[in-house]
Amino acid sequence: MRAPDTAADTAQPQDVAHAADRALRAAARHSGGRTAAVLGCEVAAAGAALAEPAVLGHTLDLLLRHAPSGPAWTLLCAGVITAEVALDAAAARLTGEVDGRSTARLRRLGLARLLRTAPHHADGHAPGETAARLTAHAAEAGKVPAAVAHAVAALLAPLGAVAALLLIDLWTALAFLVGVPLLVLLLRAFSRDTLTSVARYQQVQLATAGRLVEALAGARTIAAAGSAARERARILAQLPELGTEGRRMWQVYGSTTARSAALMPMLFYAVLAVGGIRLSAGAIGVGELLAASRYAGLAAGVGAVTGGLAAVARGRAAARRTAALLVLPVLGHGRAELPDGGPGTLELRGVRVVRGGSAVLRDISLVIPGGATVAVVGRSGAGKTLFAAVAGRLTDPDAGLVLLDGVPLREVTAEALRSEVGYAFDRPVLLGDTVGDAIGFGEGPHPGRAAVRAAARAAGADAFVRRLPHGYGTRLAEAPMSGGEVQRLGLARAFCHAGRLLVLDDATSSLDTVTAREVERALAHEVRPGTRIVVAHRLSSAVRADLVVWLEDGRVRATGTHGELWRNEPAYRAVFAADADVSTGADGEAATEATARAPAIPEAHGHRPSGDNPENRGSRENREAAR
Repeated sequence: MRAPDTAADTAQPQDVAHAADRALRAAARHSGGRTAAVLGCEVAAAGAALAEPAVLGHTLDLLLRHAPSGPAWTLLCAGVITAEVALDAAAARLTGEVDGRSTARLRRLGLARLLRTAPHHADGHAPGETAARLTAHAAEAGKVPAAVAHAVAALLAPLGAVAALLLIDLWTALAFLVGVPLLVLLLRAFSRDTLTSVARYQQVQLATAGRLVEALAGARTIAAAGSAARERARILAQLPELGTEGRRMWQVYGSTTARSAALMPMLFYAVLAVGGIRLSAGAIGVGELLAASRYAGLAAGVGAVTGGLAAVARGRAAARRTAALLVLPVLGHGRAELPDGGPGTLELRGVRVVRGGSAVLRDISLVIPGGATVAVVGRSGAGKTLFAAVAGRLTDPDAGLVLLDGVPLREVTAEALRSEVGYAFDRPVLLGDTVGDAIGFGEGPHPGRAAVRAAARAAGADAFVRRLPHGYGTRLAEAPMSGGEVQRLGLARAFCHAGRLLVLDDATSSLDTVTAREVERALAHEVRPGTRIVVAHRLSSAVRADLVVWLEDGRVRATGTHGELWRNEPAYRAVFAADADVSTGADGEAATEATARAPAIPEAHGHRPSGDNPENRGSRENREAAR
């Protein structure tokens, strides 16, 4: 996991909490009609439940007196009971719809924010954690709107029952009200303890999910290293803690339920005892005693609010987990358009980028002419990939400006930016159902079959794609491919959507030398002309570039042609001392490069071999130019 870039990137707990509450309100508004219907059904059901004891009591008195209206009131009792059952069923069905819609809304909000932030911000959350936030935690948070409606309605019946007790007989009502303060304290403690225990449980759950996804992604490495047992232990290391937090969560719930289960019957029987005394004294009748006992039961149902509060507490804690995605900073876009027919001139003015509190790119100012091919070279950690990300606005600099054809990239519309700036990466992710879809994937309409195949040919992918069971129509899941083949498809995707600026971030690292040369030639002659920025590790990429930008410790050490830097900068030659082409000796060309470079390396240590004289240097440059 990457550290946050700056202090501003670190979301404060209160910010996350506020974002969670805003997201829950948005989810409630998204299903506002259905949520209101749930509340209406619950309130109506509560009203029916409150009417039921009074109707039953009055009906009993009528039947005992053999009143002519007794049968009609009996039918009314049946109607009230039927209405209560029907309303409860309707509320249950609507609750499922509200939960589903609210969950979908929260997931869309989280995913949209994740896709609108800069990649390095998204990388701050492990894939397993992100998956858990958007699935299990979003589903739990999505239950909050309906749970609030249920909790509000659940309070109406007990409150109405207490009011009815007061109307029937003051002393029976007082017998119940004596225990209410204890019940309020009990529910308050439950709400506080539940929120704390659920938050700890979900945090451990996130960490476990993150380890699991890491292990799944590295399954081959784990198998090759024979470390399956150790990985299993690492993944399950927090399982005891998860169990502890889970038990603590249910202990809080069970303890509160047990206490309310003890308190409520005591209050209920107290009401019955006082009501019996009042009946014997002739203060109330049999029907009123029946109604009082039923209302006492409804009033005692205030303990059922515990379940609603628990659902709300769990949902709010889960919403805060999901809201960690909602506070990611947005990589916004402007409304400016790029000038028509622009050559792709790229300018960086005083660019500075901070990661983890340290400057990774420092005060970079340079102009890359439109239509030029630029190789960005440097040792590992010099800032090459970050330079490429800033150049195509996958991220913004913390200071300075990046302009394309004179327009600051911050001000360019998203559509113009992604249609005119293309990327190819060292480890591309293929998106789409089929191989053809993966190549054509990008901004705007599908480029068409002919364009897809032309791009595949330019990337050296057409031959192996045609050998697949269904060619370009082969489903990605049914197309086993090597790393080099996947990389070629990533290149084809970039070529298919090439605009005025194309950034290749070590995009040929998995290709053999011959294929890499073919791709370089195709890039020069078969892909839409424009500016190319190539993060280069191969010497050949620097040789063929029009301009080399040499980075060191986040600064531009020097710029110029490869020949100029090679002749005048021994440290530049040392950058390529460990060139993979040399170490593999894959073909004769690699050996020639090794021969060309070998005499120059000792000079960096103060020695000049006899082979490195001006005459030999000229012939070597000729060989490099020929390559």
